[in-house]
Amino acid sequence: MSSTATPAATGLRVVVVGATGNIGTSAVAALGQAPEVESIVGVARRVPTWPAPKTTWERADIAEDDPGRLYALFRGADVVIHLAWLFQPTHNPMTTWRTNVLGSIRVFEAAARAAVPVLVHASSVGAYSPGPKDRAVDERWPTHGWPLAAYPREKAYLERFLDAFEREHSGAGGQGAGTGGGVGMRIVRLRPGFVFKRAAASQQRRLFLGPLLPGRLLARPGAVPVVPDLPGLRFQVVHSEDVGEACRLAALRPVRGAFNLATEPVVDARLLADVLGARRVRMPAAAARAALAAAWRLHLVPTSPQLFDAVLHLPVMDTTRARTELGWSPRHDATDALTSLLAGLREGAGMDTHPLAPATTTGRIHELMTGVGQRP
Repeated sequence: MSSTATPAATGLRVVVVGATGNIGTSAVAALGQAPEVESIVGVARRVPTWPAPKTTWERADIAEDDPGRLYALFRGADVVIHLAWLFQPTHNPMTTWRTNVLGSIRVFEAAARAAVPVLVHASSVGAYSPGPKDRAVDERWPTHGWPLAAYPREKAYLERFLDAFEREHSGAGGQGAGTGGGVGMRIVRLRPGFVFKRAAASQQRRLFLGPLLPGRLLARPGAVPVVPDLPGLRFQVVHSEDVGEACRLAALRPVRGAFNLATEPVVDARLLADVLGARRVRMPAAAARAALAAAWRLHLVPTSPQLFDAVLHLPVMDTTRARTELGWSPRHDATDALTSLLAGLREGAGMDTHPLAPATTTGRIHELMTGVGQRP
């Protein structure tokens, strides 16, 4: 996890894979404002109508397209930022595995084949093994995830893959021959907490709440009367714009290794109740899990009970390294991130990209007919 002191280059060509989602749009916006960046190639399964500065759009499916397609897109790039991720269907984990794990490995290998000097990968707090809630852990905490849930299992698997990949290709610490004529690849792993912004609210309603819960109604002050105060309900959030800024810094600054990304304060039932204008009610985690499990089995909500378990066991992250070595300082606190999400839910907010569209052409009836959490 060492860093070097060489200055950032200029006139950079950056490729962002998964450029149309929650973090991707923020990363593209941050990179577009950087004078060091000359051009951005935004890669997505569906080309958006969103006009982003310095950006040209390319269609690619990391799970399905020929690997040569990614190689052609990466060739000549100075930086590849990998953000593509498929959250659903939770009832068919082989589908998410094919995109998230096998597709990500395709991205890493194509970047190495194209001799890209810098690879930035969006990992997650979800990659961490269960940990403490009363103290913060740094990037050395084990990253074995919560194996019963697809999301942390996939994030943790990619951490293990990158361990070996980094030894082979980075040349860090004298390990491996490197790429690009002996010049080692600089690899950065970003591990954010829960990422929110106003424009991603409609997408997150579809991914995690499902079609039966009225997001606009739930987001109104006082509409949620109580917040369950569950044992272990302490987690961290971060605004998407601040993660986008971390992507920019990781691309430009001569750092390598893992960086935790989260803002203050840590979110608990008290903060949630304050933001929602609700009261806290002590509740055993088993009761809340049983209700969620029943709804998930009936395809009424897309969030699985295994992911609920993972959230209750996530450690609290120490962000010192991101602040001191990456030079990252979040502009939004946890309340800002949460209120941005709620404002987006109230307004049905979105963007002119397929993942962040405020409404889909098929609507909520399609979500029910195809089975919530069953098909992407």
